[in-house]
Amino acid sequence: MAMRAVLLAGVAALLLGAAGSGAWWELMPGADDAAAADVEPPLPIPPVPPRIAQGDQYESCLAMLPTDPEGAQALAETWQTAGGGDAADHCLALARIELGDPEEGAMMLEKIAATSRGPAAARATIYGQATQAWLMTGDAGRAFAAATLALSLSSEDPDLLIDRSVAAGSLERWQDAVDDLTHALEEDPHRPDAMVLRGSAWRHLGQLDLAEDDIARALTMDPENPEGLLERGIIRQRRNDAAGARADWEHAIALAPDSPTADLAQQNLALLEAGPDRH
Repeated sequence: MAMRAVLLAGVAALLLGAAGSGAWWELMPGADDAAAADVEPPLPIPPVPPRIAQGDQYESCLAMLPTDPEGAQALAETWQTAGGGDAADHCLALARIELGDPEEGAMMLEKIAATSRGPAAARATIYGQATQAWLMTGDAGRAFAAATLALSLSSEDPDLLIDRSVAAGSLERWQDAVDDLTHALEEDPHRPDAMVLRGSAWRHLGQLDLAEDDIARALTMDPENPEGLLERGIIRQRRNDAAGARADWEHAIALAPDSPTADLAQQNLALLEAGPDRH
């Protein structure tokens, strides 16, 4: 879960959206909104189990990714020519993503997941990584398809369900997002990230009472959740509580000052100061 949280943190924050635009998908990477150009989702770190393969060389290659992706790529390429199989292919795909080519990395990951004879759970994890890489490119359709393949192998995995909900939201498929997030929360009720995303989806469906309830529950679980505070501020602004919205957005910025969430909160504060004609 830690790998997925780091990889999707920026994307999920972007999907929460700005109060002024009211549209989380507009701030996905590659969208036309000029503000989005300054918000880069973080790159991935090595995967958590289940692994697609075993072995010290595999673990060493994965361990290099955060600090020396060029070295990991070189190691994986050499190992690949020596018959490294799925392990070498997997490390190379993640290195390509880490080095700034998530599209190539996503295609490589999908090929590994489709052709590997590894355990179903491990193949599902790799499809999940492809989902995240496609989200980084802004291709929500490919992300949704990869997540669906992942769930065909591991249908009860809450992380995979959350991943697909993110893709669904960026496609404006809000009810699909709600359905996946509800399923994820049935599997693991202690997920404030899923609760915040479902609250945002409810808001886009015009269900402010349900959105407010989900955000309240998320912040009860994690009172200093920046994304939850961002979303609660949007809901408060919609309910004409400008002071409450300002307080939430300022708190979100203080908690995560160098994050996409803080950037969105700052944009919302600027819109709030500009007056109702700008919302």
